[in-house]
This record gives sequence, C-alpha cells and structure tokens, in this order.
Amino acid sequence: MSERLWIEPALTSARPRAVSALMRYFRDLDRAEEAFQDACLRALKSWPLNGPPRDPTAWLIFAGRNSGVDGIRKTARTTALPPEDQLSDLGDAEADMADRLDQSHYRDDILRLLFVCASPHLPATQQIALALRIVSGLSVAEIARAFLVSEAAMEQRITRAKARIAAAGAGFDTPDAPARSARLAAVAAMIYLIFNEGYSRGAAPLARRADLCQEAIRLSRLLLRLFPAEPEVMGLAALCLLQQSRADARFDGEGGIVLLEDQDRSRWNRPMIAEGLALVDKALRHRRPGPYQIQAAIAALHARAGTAGETDWREIALLYRVLERLEPSPVVTLNRAVAVSKDEGAGAALALVEPLAAALEGYFYFHGVRGGLLMALGRGPEARIAFNRAIALATTAAEASHIRLHLDRLAGSAVPVGDFSGADVGATP
Repeated sequence: MSERLWIEPALTSARPRAVSALMRYFRDLDRAEEAFQDACLRALKSWPLNGPPRDPTAWLIFAGRNSGVDGIRKTARTTALPPEDQLSDLGDAEADMADRLDQSHYRDDILRLLFVCASPHLPATQQIALALRIVSGLSVAEIARAFLVSEAAMEQRITRAKARIAAAGAGFDTPDAPARSARLAAVAAMIYLIFNEGYSRGAAPLARRADLCQEAIRLSRLLLRLFPAEPEVMGLAALCLLQQSRADARFDGEGGIVLLEDQDRSRWNRPMIAEGLALVDKALRHRRPGPYQIQAAIAALHARAGTAGETDWREIALLYRVLERLEPSPVVTLNRAVAVSKDEGAGAALALVEPLAAALEGYFYFHGVRGGLLMALGRGPEARIAFNRAIALATTAAEASHIRLHLDRLAGSAVPVGDFSGADVGATP
C-alpha cells in the first residue's frame, strides 16, 4: 500500500493542467472530466507496476485523450465522429506528448480555461463555481463552503452551469482581448477563491493546501502579464503573496493554530513580502481603489509591523470600512469587528458582530470571533454556547482544537484569557 502513497498527490497536482488540455481537445465539459477520471483509473493500475512516468501530466492527457476517443467511437454507430482537429492535436506517442507539452503550454491552458468558464451565458456565481470544480478539482463540499451554501445547492448550481454552456453552444476558443477584459472580474474571483480554499484548509493535508495557494499565486502572476496596468490585478497578486508569506508560521509543530499576534515573524517569507509590498504600492499609485487592493493594503500593514504590538489596528479598521463600502458583506464586517476589538475593545466589536447572526449562522469564524469577544467581556456562559457552535461547524482538526482550548480555559477559570480575534484566519471571502 505504501508504494501507492505518491500516486494520489501526483494525480491531484496534474488535474488542472490535464483537464484544461482535455477540455481544449474535446470542447465538452463532461467528456473532459470523464476522460481524466478514466486516465486516473488507468494510472492506478499501471503506475504501481511500471513506476511513475517521466511526465505524469502528459501521461494522463494522452491516456485521457485515448479514453475520450474510445468513448466517442462506442457511440458512433448512429453519430459520425467529429473532425479530428476537434478531438485532438496530439501525437500518438507518450514521448512526443511529453516533449511538446511544456510548462508554459500548461499555464496558458489553465488561464485560458478560466476565461472560458467566465462565459457571459452564465451568472457570476455559476461561472466561479464551475471553474473551481473543473479547473481546480475542488469537491462540491469545498466549493459550497467557500460560498457559504449547502452541498445540494452547489451541486445544482454546477449542473445548471454545464447545461447552460451546452445549450448555448459556447465555444472553447481563447476569448479575444475585449472578451478577456469583460471577464476579468470573474477570473480574478476564481483565482482568489482557489487561494482562499488552500489558505483556510488548516495544517493538513499540507501538500494539497500549498498546491492550491501556489497555483493561485502562479495564476495571478500570469493574469498580471495579461493586464500589466490593471491595479486590481496587482492587488490580487499582492494579497495572495502577502497572505501566503505567513504560511510557515501559522501552525505549530502539532498542527495547532498559532494566532497572528503570537507568530514567529522571522519565519515569514521576506522575498514574498517584498514582492507583495511592491505590488501594493504600485497599485495604490493608480488611485483607483478596489476590493483586492484594499485587502492587500490590510495585509501589508500586518507585514510591515515588526511586532504584533506595532500593528496599526485603527488603520486596518478604517480600511475595512472602505472595503464595506466597495463590497458590502457580513464577512467584511466581521473582519472589521476584529480590528475594532483591538483598537476600541471587545464591547465595540461585539456591537458590530451581533447583527450578523442571521447571515453568518453557518460560518465557523463568526461563532469563534463572537465567543472570543464574549469571553473577553467576562460573559462565560454565552461564550461557551458560541464556542460549542463553532466546534460543530469546524472543518479542520486545527480549528476544533483551537476552540477547545478556549473552552478549557472557561472551565478552569472565571477570568477571561485571550480571545479568538487574533486568529490568522485568512483573507476575506
């Protein structure tokens, strides 16, 4: 069994590039996914016996192409095959495939597919959900969590998106420059949600979490090449870089959450911070503020603080107020409340948090933050109820463990100790 432990990460890592290439060749969403799944099944049988191919992604594309063509041929008794140029432009040998499909080709395929998924035939929420499912391979449960909706609702949303694209006969050619500009906001949101899913996964599975974050950073850099003068794209890239710069300090050796104020800042990635800060400064000089720029500016204030005590929480609270005007959201208000708690105290923050109960009832961080504020105010019984609700909504062991720590403190002492509002919970969805 141990000899297969490397296979799952290899398949997961290859998925975005392989599905993107298969989508381009077959021009059919469902067929591309099915072809990739068939290729994975073949890999599970072949790789343990023959060893890993020199290029797993190329192997999967080649196997998926063959599987997809076989599937078409099986249904060709009453339907003629499409022209060959619509099926594939690949050669017939794995070696040729590995030589021709280099890294830059893959990168173009993935970003191109994000723009394809941002089709005007779909509502914005369906565009993003479809891209997260098809391009990044996130599960329906993961995507539903990112959108704060049920799995059933998200499954319906993705199914409808596929049906609308099929009914509209939408092509899968690369959109031209005007179309890319029109779809930019949706593509940026896709990249950001890919990053946020990786960032909020907790300490495990570490490889998959890092893959998603690095993929989002890579895609944001590619997007910046397409739109080098767009300040919101600069802000997106900066935000991902500055958040990810703290990755090594966010969890302890046992996988427990380390509060932002307690993190060892010497473990923050300084080259990543320098790149992010340069992008923030460049973006803000355009004087066209947008949501990604504001969030990046908030992350920059944390990055520039040498110690937790030097953090300018008042400025952070003001920036969240600006973000609320640009992009109103209960989650933005929740983040502003955290900053207000540091500047004005738990009472002022709780006044902002309480009206959010209906909108954020199913959101783990709402109950964690609320419990922390209640605990800081000495309202132990209410804090315990909030923390218990947070544990019920926790999606990782690290989240649940962090909340149990506060419950233990409540059980052991009537004196409020610490709060949840210092948790490094990630960027604003």
